[in-house]
Amino acid sequence: MKNLVKTTLSAAAALLILPLLSYSEEAKSIYGADDRLEYFSASQDMKTLSDSVVSLWKADSVETLNPGGVKLKTMNFGDRLNLCPGEKFREQPIGAFCSGSLVGPDLVMTAGHCIKDADGCAAARIVFGYSVRSEGGEAITAMPASEVYSCSKIIKRFLGGEPGSANPTGQALGPDFALIQLDRKVTGHKPLAINRSANLKKGDGITVIGHPVGLPLKVAGGATVRDFSKIGYFVADLDTFGGNSGSPVFNTRTKKIEGILVRGDEDFADSPAGCTTMATYEQTGGRGEDVTKISALSASIPKLPGEKANKDAGEEGVEVRQMDSSAIGAGDIAPSRVISFD
Repeated sequence: MKNLVKTTLSAAAALLILPLLSYSEEAKSIYGADDRLEYFSASQDMKTLSDSVVSLWKADSVETLNPGGVKLKTMNFGDRLNLCPGEKFREQPIGAFCSGSLVGPDLVMTAGHCIKDADGCAAARIVFGYSVRSEGGEAITAMPASEVYSCSKIIKRFLGGEPGSANPTGQALGPDFALIQLDRKVTGHKPLAINRSANLKKGDGITVIGHPVGLPLKVAGGATVRDFSKIGYFVADLDTFGGNSGSPVFNTRTKKIEGILVRGDEDFADSPAGCTTMATYEQTGGRGEDVTKISALSASIPKLPGEKANKDAGEEGVEVRQMDSSAIGAGDIAPSRVISFD
């Protein structure tokens, strides 16, 4: 993950790619080996979690078909970014601008820079099932209309550094999240469990599920928490990119959501051959990827059936305010290559 706010790619081609990828605000990258797996290659428990992870699209990128279906408008990853031959997932489609997760019957959690205000909410479409389901198969880009939802309203949102907001004292960066209500209750997918106890620590194993660069869903494990001391977020060595912004980050052991992927290191690099490669770092190298702690918004997420009615002891509280400002504070955000699909 690159760019502090997942700002990505550069070059003329890249500049044409991202008002769709709000990841133009948070970049990401590869640490050590590339751990990203297709849906069909993941373990059954990861597939189950993946079924409740969503991709976010602009309304005009979701075409209505008759009878009762939709088709996602995409571009070729390699062609759009001038990727070098042999780059992973080079021939797959891209198009989603962010990721998210179902955390209530009609509630989706994502990054605050993905859904900035009421207009952004109205223009977004939330899609289930954009993935590669079988070996040798193609990404699912046509699906029943029942798998596509609209954003009805923003329940709570915060992005530290925006006008009217503030970062925690002594920190240049802070939480980044949005909790949105959909136009109807979701069918066929179950809300995901969140960790309401502040017991995650440095060295714990974590896994991210989402849509790097707007690609079909990817599951990336093999990562750990590097630094849990920050107020409102923690740092990890997750393999993520712009488009992963809003992705749920799970405790690999408990399978509960620990946070939301929001920022990171540079995603891509220019090759001497004149093409683009994915940025790579040693497992312990780079700046790391930032994950908003789930405690920043857990009080606004309803408990699932079976959860204890009382607040878990030790839950970390972070005071937040609903923010509908569309501007992102420029301070402390690394310049990055912006990709736009518009």
